[in-house]
Amino acid sequence: MSTQPPIACTLTAAEMPARRAEMAAIAQDLVSADAQAARGVLRFRPGARTRERVAAFVAAESECCAFLRMELRDDPDALILTVDGPAGSESVVRELVAALTDGEAA
Repeated sequence: MSTQPPIACTLTAAEMPARRAEMAAIAQDLVSADAQAARGVLRFRPGARTRERVAAFVAAESECCAFLRMELRDDPDALILTVDGPAGSESVVRELVAALTDGEAA
């Protein structure tokens, strides 16, 4: 029996507008993004406010998309969010990165 959570988002349709707004807000601080297979790397402008908003996003996404592993780390010139998913989640990771890149929700 697998202990891996299913590749599914538990966010409801009613919750999507707020998440879209949150994604659009943090997308304003995005410097670059890359998605390869089931891994996305997003670089944001450094700063306390950006870190606070991205950390809140990571916490929220970790609730609704438990199958994703997200790591947030500070580099001198950027705040870096790495998103890793299991095999089969490639399209979800690409969609999430795209949503943060252009402000369009997944």
